Amino acid sequence: MPSKNAASERAALRQERAARDTASPRYKWIVLSNTTLGVLMATINMSILLIALPDIFRGLGVNPLEPGNTSLLLWLIMGYMVVTAVLVVSFGRLGDMYGRVRMYNAGFLIFTIFSVLLTVTWMHGTAGALWLVLMRIAQGVGGAMLMANSNAIITDAFPVNQRGLGLGLNQVAGIGGSFIGLVVGGLLAPVEWHLVFLVSVPIGAFGTVWAYLKLHDTGIRRHAEMDWWGNISFAVGLISVLVGITYGIQPYAGHTMGWTNPWVLAALIGGALILVVFCVIETRVDEPMFHLDLFKIRAFTAGNLASLLGALGRGGLMFILIIWLQGIWLPQHGYTFQSTPLWAGIYMLPLTIGFLVAGPVSGWLSDRFGARTFATVGMLVAAGSFVWLLALPVDFSYWLFALALLVNGLGMGLFAAPNRAGIMNSLPPHQRGVGAGMSTTFQNSAMVLSIGIFFSLMITGLASSLPHTLTTGLAAQGVPAADVHRIAGLPPVGVLFASLLGYNPVQTLLGPHVLSQLPAANAHYLTGRSFFPSLISGPFSHGLTIAFAFAIAACVIAALASAMRGGKYVHMEPAGHSAVDGGTPDVSLEVVAPEHDSSGSTLLAGHTKERGGRHGGGQRHR
Repeated sequence: MPSKNAASERAALRQERAARDTASPRYKWIVLSNTTLGVLMATINMSILLIALPDIFRGLGVNPLEPGNTSLLLWLIMGYMVVTAVLVVSFGRLGDMYGRVRMYNAGFLIFTIFSVLLTVTWMHGTAGALWLVLMRIAQGVGGAMLMANSNAIITDAFPVNQRGLGLGLNQVAGIGGSFIGLVVGGLLAPVEWHLVFLVSVPIGAFGTVWAYLKLHDTGIRRHAEMDWWGNISFAVGLISVLVGITYGIQPYAGHTMGWTNPWVLAALIGGALILVVFCVIETRVDEPMFHLDLFKIRAFTAGNLASLLGALGRGGLMFILIIWLQGIWLPQHGYTFQSTPLWAGIYMLPLTIGFLVAGPVSGWLSDRFGARTFATVGMLVAAGSFVWLLALPVDFSYWLFALALLVNGLGMGLFAAPNRAGIMNSLPPHQRGVGAGMSTTFQNSAMVLSIGIFFSLMITGLASSLPHTLTTGLAAQGVPAADVHRIAGLPPVGVLFASLLGYNPVQTLLGPHVLSQLPAANAHYLTGRSFFPSLISGPFSHGLTIAFAFAIAACVIAALASAMRGGKYVHMEPAGHSAVDGGTPDVSLEVVAPEHDSSGSTLLAGHTKERGGRHGGGQRHR
């Protein structure tokens, strides 16, 4: 039987190479480098389209502001985020069952394939836009596989006293990538919009080959039956809720938003009910996809609650700042509307710098002192930065704005790395994949929910005063009454989208036919860089107040949740437990490093105790 012997020899060689590689002290840094590259690529693609959208729609020959095309615009922005939010738990669960590295490698490959398919888009018009939406959704499947397993792979590879640093750097790459994508998209899209998708292809190809050759499964695998009913009910319920949010910010039947649309209400209420059914299913099946009893671990529950609230405060911030810069501040300071997308990304760099500075440092420090102090203070700093932004006038001095962004980045970086390390340290090894997926689901779902909340708050603020402001301003420049009435009656979301896309809003809304009938001086003034920004500044300021007040409240509550996580908690398996397939360990150890409360007294110092039970390590904190 030479074929069987040859296969056995190859398997033995692979095992020998894996043992040699993983024994090297360099292996954990190879893991961190590759997973950070994967997560960075996945999250850059979450935001890279925001700045590139004007060039993409011009290349396709589609006007995204036409009522029938608004859905294309929103799905191109949010489809990727919806898919990653829905699938990360399932892929994390599959990683626990069949190997996290295997799932991660497949994610790299899938992401790269659909990056190629996005790059070769040849269609135009609505067909081209639909192709991009579908390919972005499929690309999100690969992104979900990367994000679901990267944290678990790092946790497997790093010792307890270095996990905060490793997870912190990875988390910084994840959130920092969403800001880096703004600049990358702004630089590439004006040159050729296909480059926005092409940039991921060589990175993905390199990362796929590198991961296949160098990464090995070192975690505990546990084969189990797939929870099909849980997977289906979770996907249907969460998709319904997120789709309802997406359509809720669009106009409906003369209303500025669609929250009264029966289909939106059905999606939101029906999705919520299905998620309740999902929770019931997960308490009845032997091998649940979503381990609800992980929430008995206080560090896990408090960390995820803080992450959810922090993402709610941060998620819509990017959109609000882009609209603020592109629609008002940059035109008022001499930038053409067409150039504002790129410069908006550049002027937001202090946010990225603050995050990149604070994230690794706080992750490293949390290895020694625990996550609670850093994560809690980080959220309070972020809340303070929102107060700072709220106090700025709409036509601000840039250095004050830049400092506020820097402080916000520092606060978010101070929170993100320790919080993720605290969550991952609390998980039993055989459930790190599903636990990481659950955590990422909360974060990504909150991003979509945040966009819906921020846009709704902004639209509410604009709707009360924008129509009157538009009517007065346009009529004063001689615009015919019928056109004044038509434009003033447009939903405020159209004005927000025009600013987000870097279009000349008045020129886009009036059109060449109306502008040609006006005196040249009036037409020039209406389409110039001062009329629209000065027109919208007042109503926009009102909307900003509401949006930032919500962000402040979310961050303060996140800080309270973080403070409730307890002392430093690290779940440890017994020494000698094999990292091969073999089921749940019968006994595990809870190891809680020294931690001090506010009075300085020791909470626990090197405390260990044996525990049995389903998850091994318990949720006890002192």
